[in-house]
Amino acid sequence: MLRLAGHDVTTVPGQGLSSAPDEELIEVCRSEGRCLVTCDRGFGNRLRYNPSDYSGIVIIRLPPRYTFADWRETIETLIAGLEAADVTGKLWIIQQGKVQEYQPLALEEKDP
Repeated sequence: MLRLAGHDVTTVPGQGLSSAPDEELIEVCRSEGRCLVTCDRGFGNRLRYNPSDYSGIVIIRLPPRYTFADWRETIETLIAGLEAADVTGKLWIIQQGKVQEYQPLALEEKDP
């Protein structure tokens, strides 16, 4: 669906990364300037994966017992979000009909 909407898409299996650790996967995304779209909620840890270091991190959240219609609606929500805003440097959580955007964590400066 993303490809049909005009996005340059590749897959983890297509790049031979099916068994790659998360750190390798996200590094490939960074080096290729790609946004990571995943169901792995671990990539939502902004302390470990600071969104400002990447071309975007998108986490797809589906109901526990989802249907194809649920999946389709969630991806359509993502596509609409990408048409409306730039995901670069941000973390998005996508649910059916809902885009939650999280900004990178700002490190506060402390007085010496």
